[in-house]
Amino acid sequence: MFGGFPASADPYAMSLFQPSDSEYESRIRANFARQQVMQLMGASLRRVEPGAVSIALPYRADLTQQDGYIHAGMITTIADSACGYAAYTLMPADSGVLSVEFKVNLLRPAAGEEFVAEAEVIKTGRTLTVTRCDVYSHAAGEIKLIATMLATMIRR
Repeated sequence: MFGGFPASADPYAMSLFQPSDSEYESRIRANFARQQVMQLMGASLRRVEPGAVSIALPYRADLTQQDGYIHAGMITTIADSACGYAAYTLMPADSGVLSVEFKVNLLRPAAGEEFVAEAEVIKTGRTLTVTRCDVYSHAAGEIKLIATMLATMIRR
């Protein structure tokens, strides 16, 4: 869900991007499966499209801070990974991707049953890709925006 719209209904969806690698989805999924921190946290890759990725994280008590909310570091981690993979969908098959910088705004406490990071590419370049990500909490049928990130990724 980008900008409060399901991606298919978002009038500003970034569907104009064309991956340079026709096997981008299997490459992303295989790479994600090797990312130990995502396994440790219990995160899963949901959606993989050209220039867009979503990652879900279920609530777990061992990922919380002192007040019982999911720790900001966990929310930032799924947002960073979603941004990186969104950028990676548009990179050649022989590429790697790393974060160069990001800014995250934590908009409300991370309370909920599941947290979904929805990332999309804003602008691609030869080396750098700018992305954004919104993280939503899901609880009792209610969805709330809890964080937003702006990130720059580098192709290596």
